[in-house]
Amino acid sequence: MPYETRGMYGERSPEPERFSADTWIERDICDHEPWPFEDDQFDFAICSHTLEDVRDPIWVCSELNRVARAGYIEVPSRLEEQAWGVAGDFVGWSHHHWLCDVEDSRISFVLKPHVIHGISRYYLEAPLGSTLTPEERVQTMFWEGGFEYEERIFFVHDELDQYLAGFVDAHRERLASRVPQPSLGARVRRRLRALGGGT
Repeated sequence: MPYETRGMYGERSPEPERFSADTWIERDICDHEPWPFEDDQFDFAICSHTLEDVRDPIWVCSELNRVARAGYIEVPSRLEEQAWGVAGDFVGWSHHHWLCDVEDSRISFVLKPHVIHGISRYYLEAPLGSTLTPEERVQTMFWEGGFEYEERIFFVHDELDQYLAGFVDAHRERLASRVPQPSLGARVRRRLRALGGGT
């Protein structure tokens, strides 16, 4: 994005910027041309809420490893990306291409399948997603000296089914316990309305 768009998603820090229009680089980070930086040029790189959006996160990870000696990565959690109603009447964020799994110093990317929106076993219902804490909505990784990365591909439907539904099954009950239950009176009134009687 152009230099003028910096801060477009929120207020910029009152601290002085450590870059200028002259040092700002605008480019396609996935174009498979090495970034215009030397190996290990940077002490620390921050890549926050980017990898899930781009068409080739593997290339971006390889260049991050090349140009920086350490860094921080932040991506949406599977809990948020597999929750209905996070950002509309669908599962997760509509513009995200990847489900990300972060473990220690490794990140795996699974192409977000369209079927995730149509099979209820593959997502957490809207009330459950609304209970997520800020910490549960993201996955983070600090790395030093490099990190591992991979694209995970499922060739067998049963394996994809287990990847999606198994994750939801592992978290549904715990999150459901956070959802406030209606009082007995509210349940009775709702049942009466459904039967066509009472108000």
